[in-house]
Amino acid sequence: MAIYFSRHARPQMKWRRVSEAEVLSVLDAPDRVEESIDERRNAYNLVGDRLLKVTYVDEAGDIVVITVIEKESVGGQR
Repeated sequence: MAIYFSRHARPQMKWRRVSEAEVLSVLDAPDRVEESIDERRNAYNLVGDRLLKVTYVDEAGDIVVITVIEKESVGGQR
């Protein structure tokens, strides 16, 4: 299984200061995975003190990261 980053994901990661290694850690061991639209999935995990949401799609066994978002964690903390 290969992991690819969409043309949208890369600038979002840069803008939000999220590294490729952090995204891979979320995908490797998510705390929670939810179904999304268009057969996408959202994986969530705390990375350091940040709650990251990685939206991805499985395409023929490969993972394509659509976007990465930093969410507010419980209590409004980031």
